[in-house]
Amino acid sequence: MSAKKEHKGISLRTVYIWLIISAVLLGALMFASTFFLSAKFQDVTTLSEQHIKLRKDALELMDASDYLTENVQRFTVEGDMHFLNEYFKEAFEMQHRENAIEKMSSETDSTIAIQKLQDALDGSNALMSREYYAMRLVIEAKGYTEYPEELQSVKLSTKDKALSAQDKMRLATEMVLDNEYYAQKNQIRKNMRLSLDEIEKEVNESDTAALDSLRKELLLVRSVIVLQAIGVIFLVWLTSHLGIHPILRAVEKIKKNSRLQESGAREFRYLVRSYNKMYDMYQRSLERLNFKASHDELTGVLNRAGYESVLEAVELDSTCLFLLDIDNFKGINDTYGHEIGDKALIKAAQVLKKNFRPDDYICRIGGDEFVVFMCHTPTVEKDMLAAKMDAINAELGIGEEDLPPISMSIGIVHGSDVSGTEDVLVKVDEAMYRAKQKGKHTYSFS
Repeated sequence: MSAKKEHKGISLRTVYIWLIISAVLLGALMFASTFFLSAKFQDVTTLSEQHIKLRKDALELMDASDYLTENVQRFTVEGDMHFLNEYFKEAFEMQHRENAIEKMSSETDSTIAIQKLQDALDGSNALMSREYYAMRLVIEAKGYTEYPEELQSVKLSTKDKALSAQDKMRLATEMVLDNEYYAQKNQIRKNMRLSLDEIEKEVNESDTAALDSLRKELLLVRSVIVLQAIGVIFLVWLTSHLGIHPILRAVEKIKKNSRLQESGAREFRYLVRSYNKMYDMYQRSLERLNFKASHDELTGVLNRAGYESVLEAVELDSTCLFLLDIDNFKGINDTYGHEIGDKALIKAAQVLKKNFRPDDYICRIGGDEFVVFMCHTPTVEKDMLAAKMDAINAELGIGEEDLPPISMSIGIVHGSDVSGTEDVLVKVDEAMYRAKQKGKHTYSFS
């Protein structure tokens, strides 16, 4: 590799030194700017916090009122006591409305804001009498016997009491959903709005004075802030470009088990080149090891280990299995020698490859025994399989110059006919044995 390629890219060491220098300078500038701004900002912050608290207190009353409305409406529609209990829990235990008045009274001197908030509370309390009556109608309609004592004093009119349960439920729903009900709700909201407007007016006057003072201080440090922003953006971009993005891309590549892309700082590029070298060596070694571990060296088909892996992986219910044994193989070895015997095995493997599909698995599991997994075969087509077996033996029966004709006895079993992987070889071996008994050179179905 050329020296020019080795030194391609910006050095991470150089970037690191400049990052330290930049961080010190930016820190000093930030300290100076915050020193000038802290006092004025504290004033604005205090006023803003007060504003937020007052607004929160005011809105808390409206939220509590809306919560009561939601529960009474759901109770009149569904008749579920859970909503009635939630209503009275908020009204007499949590008391968010009353608490909002109390907290606001201690945080502001605006009597107008407090009075309008009190008017909103009074309106909410007035609305509760209408809600009580609606809830009492539901209680009568549902026949509930246990309910809060506040509702026990609510008496239905003679006319309403005489209504059917269905009409009581309908009337209760109308009372909390009609225009009159929402007119009262809107009046509560109006008082809330007036209270909030008064709070806004009071706080805005204080904010204006504080912001005027703060604006003068900001004019002095604006240039510093702009410089800081530019510096930070540049440092973020530089760090991302040289380190973060290349690392993230590298992680994704590693997860996908692929080579890395050379980019980023000079040191990272060096690591990428080193990793890619090791990756290429590892992949080549892995391919050799995997093939050698799972394939028969003589025939090139899967070996016993490969057979066991396939057996564990395939779906037996849609697989047809074949056990094929070369007839009189010992005689071939004894008569012609082991070299011819090896050629017979090679020819048998080649013929099987030719007559089965590419996605079928051919395995040599013993000296002269082969197993074939014919995948994606949900049913046994005996005529088709018989023709295939005849074609295999016909081709094996053609002698060659130094290789006599050979044949195979074949056992056939469908995976759906076995009880599990342990039963596969037993069943298919029995079928193959029957083929041997029939005179060899043939096949037998389990």
